[in-house]
Amino acid sequence: MNDTVVPGRGDKGLLRNRVVEVENLTIRFGDFTAVDGVSFSVRKGEIFGFLGANGAGKTTTIRMLCGLLAPTSGVVRVGGLDFDDGGNGIKSIVGYMSQKFTLYDDLTVGENLDFAAGLRKLPAAAAEKRRAELFGMTGFDRPLTAKVSDLPGGIKQELALAAAMLHDPEIVFLDEPTSGVSPAARARFWGLIRRITAVGKTVIVTTHYMDEAEQCGRIALMRAGRIIALGSPDELKDSAFPGPMAEVDFQGSDPAAPIERLRKAPGLLALSPHGMRWHAAFSEGALMDAALSALPVSVRVRKIKPSLEDVFIRLAGGAQ
Repeated sequence: MNDTVVPGRGDKGLLRNRVVEVENLTIRFGDFTAVDGVSFSVRKGEIFGFLGANGAGKTTTIRMLCGLLAPTSGVVRVGGLDFDDGGNGIKSIVGYMSQKFTLYDDLTVGENLDFAAGLRKLPAAAAEKRRAELFGMTGFDRPLTAKVSDLPGGIKQELALAAAMLHDPEIVFLDEPTSGVSPAARARFWGLIRRITAVGKTVIVTTHYMDEAEQCGRIALMRAGRIIALGSPDELKDSAFPGPMAEVDFQGSDPAAPIERLRKAPGLLALSPHGMRWHAAFSEGALMDAALSALPVSVRVRKIKPSLEDVFIRLAGGAQ
């Protein structure tokens, strides 16, 4: 099974301590193939991210790994367990936080956590001890009597994470956990994710925020149910853009003619808009210098490094 599709970047360390192993996974709903021949593995303590547009297959893959969906075909092991028992064993060792807030707004913090503990059949004393541990780790300081409907969005997400981890799972699945919250709350939540992995847990997360994907150890970039690239953020950038890149700012002038000239430049690998500016990637520095020097003198140019957004646009943009 391939642990990366980035050329020349295999890491033998990834082959050890694997807690998730997926080989040729396919999931179909009638005639529709949601996940198509996907293979990857995740090691213990890793932050593994799925990045892709809506409908790429990210959530379907995660729901299957949580034991909520059975694979149509392929080999899947989560924590050494498979689907021979219908996924019940897998459900006992994973925690799942969906992109939609699933706690009850009309209940208090304590009532929601008691309900979650009851679903997991946790004894009251064990649930109380675990709740204290989680509150200590996350810094959650709202009273148990606080009504959930009165909590800010970011605090609600922290509470949902605590509920997903009450039974002390080995692997935590987070499906777009920061969707709809403020940038400050997103940053705080990712601090919690790093604390979770620091104590030996494995986190598998889906996101459509590029800055969040940068914080993953490895990323699987999905398109139309397939993994089209897999590796660390730096590996994906190096693979997609082996040469130099520049940012071109036309400073309010009509860019049509210069852009057309750039499109025809020798060695051009990619050209895409980023707000009011454009990013131009080339195969060689000399070819880039020649192309940029031919632009009007009013155009401002600076050399930059590619971002994950550049990678996403080049590999997945426009394909769906």
